[in-house]
Amino acid sequence: MAPLQADYERYLVARQVVADQAVSALTPTSDQKITLIIIGVYTAAILVLWNMPIVKIVLSPFKLLTVGLHEFSHAFVGCLTCAKIESIEIDPDEGGVTRMRGGIPMCTLPAGYLGSSLIGAILVMCGFNILASKIASIILGVCLLFVLWWAKNWLTRGIGVLFIGVMIFLWWLEHGVGLKYFVLFVGVMSCLYCLWDILDDLVFRKLHESDASKFAQVCGSCMSSRVWGVFWFIVSLIFFIAGILIGLAAFKEDQQTQQQQASGFGW
Repeated sequence: MAPLQADYERYLVARQVVADQAVSALTPTSDQKITLIIIGVYTAAILVLWNMPIVKIVLSPFKLLTVGLHEFSHAFVGCLTCAKIESIEIDPDEGGVTRMRGGIPMCTLPAGYLGSSLIGAILVMCGFNILASKIASIILGVCLLFVLWWAKNWLTRGIGVLFIGVMIFLWWLEHGVGLKYFVLFVGVMSCLYCLWDILDDLVFRKLHESDASKFAQVCGSCMSSRVWGVFWFIVSLIFFIAGILIGLAAFKEDQQTQQQQASGFGW
């Protein structure tokens, strides 16, 4: 019995150590508390401005950007499944379409919501650190360059050029301090847009056919579009929360240290 008791005590000690480390990793520093407050402010502002008459125009470019990320995700997974991407188009009503030939619909259809929410979560995570935000802006810029490559209308091209220009300017300004808050905002916007659009498609019922409806048709009668939509909604919400938690655990540097790290990356 003595060896078993000793093993159990060691297990309890190890479990407590792991628990303490997890609590320590997820306890925000003073700088991280500011970032969490900013995320809360961004979320509240986006929700308030979303459908407010006239003022909602302020969000329109960012909504169109998130639509572009949604369509890029369709196209990217289409490429991975050997599809030929013919075009990406964004329309002024904040909708979009990706035209492709071939590919695997069971992969490409959910990729829009899940892919853009994953991109948003990664941007939220990187928004806790200036250097990580610079790296994330490069990835976001590459995504937009592909959107430009596949774009077939001037609105899509304009959105891509606009935000690539904004990121270049913010990268240059004060060693990228402003880029951190831009990346964070785009990440929050992308996550919230995915969550709202899923609800809008499946609860408020837009006139056009949703990705979830098409996916349900491809899958047969195993689950309805609403069930798939709820599943995608939960996954997107998990991505958003995970982005925040990983950012808390991974980036503990204070603002001054972040600026020193970022100053040696790029210009």
